[in-house]
Amino acid sequence: MEDMGSAKYTELGAFLRSRRERIRPADVGLPTGPRRRVPGLRRDEVAQLAGASVDYYNELERGAGSRPSEQMIAALARALRLTADERDHLYHLADRPVPARDGAASHVHPGMLDLLQRMPSTPAQVITDLHVPLVQNPLAVALLGDQSGLRGPRASFVYRWFTEAEARQLYPEADHEHQSRAFVADLRAAAARRDAKDTEASSMIASLLDLCPEFAALWARHDVAFRRNDRKRIIHPVIGLIEVNCLNLFSEDGRQRLLWFTPAVGTDSAGLLDLLTVVGDQDISAPAG
Repeated sequence: MEDMGSAKYTELGAFLRSRRERIRPADVGLPTGPRRRVPGLRRDEVAQLAGASVDYYNELERGAGSRPSEQMIAALARALRLTADERDHLYHLADRPVPARDGAASHVHPGMLDLLQRMPSTPAQVITDLHVPLVQNPLAVALLGDQSGLRGPRASFVYRWFTEAEARQLYPEADHEHQSRAFVADLRAAAARRDAKDTEASSMIASLLDLCPEFAALWARHDVAFRRNDRKRIIHPVIGLIEVNCLNLFSEDGRQRLLWFTPAVGTDSAGLLDLLTVVGDQDISAPAG
């Protein structure tokens, strides 16, 4: 990694400090405590929220150390509840290219992130309209697998569903036809809402039409329907089959969705979801959707 030493990196440290000091612990789900000596978050709390070491974050605020990666900038933006403009400014200060609006490094809508972190006992995640997971809470990772390392077209679960057999291990084979039709109808609805100049959705659709006959046949049906709620059977590699309701909350522009999973009525899924807190993310290998 490259060392930081210019005036711009000094400004980066000052900017991080200013954003940290404006946030109350309760805003990010942390206890206030009786003996806080700083007006906002402590450095170690920001480091914890961003998945960084305390020493590394301290160096960032001093304008020293190594230049943060794009993934770290995205994590800091989420931890500090930055607006889209503030997030872009942070990329500029770090001399990193500002990522496209969508994709795995997309800026998470602050309201979505706030709701996500207020649901610690429910599996939940924020995804884009192309089914790219942006952030997952620990129970979502335990239920669906960790999606933080995927980039490019493979970051989209819809893309993997039609190009990688392993992706389908998440659902029983009897449900695959339903899931395929629902994914295609949802993708058509999402693509139509995007600007005509947008190439991310059109590029993914063109690739899927070329790579997957099943997708091409379903696309030719012209079905269109956003996935607002669904009942799913999920195969967990440790716990087994879990039947859940998958609920969606859309951002105002429709580009992001908060998904959360509740136990299906009339099943034993409530107890199985409780087991997730014990199992955690051990032995998770199935890709998430």
